[in-house]
Amino acid sequence: MIERLSPPGVPIPRGPYSPAVKAGGFLFVAGQVPLNPATNVMVSGTIEEETRQVLDNMKAILEGCGASLADVVKVGVYLKDGKDFAAMNAVYAEYFGDAKPVRTTIECGFMADIKVEIDCIAYKP
Repeated sequence: MIERLSPPGVPIPRGPYSPAVKAGGFLFVAGQVPLNPATNVMVSGTIEEETRQVLDNMKAILEGCGASLADVVKVGVYLKDGKDFAAMNAVYAEYFGDAKPVRTTIECGFMADIKVEIDCIAYKP
């Protein structure tokens, strides 16, 4: 069974996609950008500020779907500039602690107005 989920209080997608899709015990969370769901305005600041907003959005979606960051098994990080890796990684470590999922980090030049986007897959049977 596949469920397309849009928990309350999370950023509204700006395109034709669902914030999350549950398929069996897996939860796929769409790439999150530094959009403040309360104001619907992009957070445009340091890589640390943008990463916090992105991870707060991802955490809110997970929790709204009955999961948590501890259930995340795979993360994709997309950076506008690879030079931001260390600063993003320091914030990322604050959120995941010892519950370290596997991760891929890619530098993406097409991200004009944001510094970071993150997606994930969680497992919650």
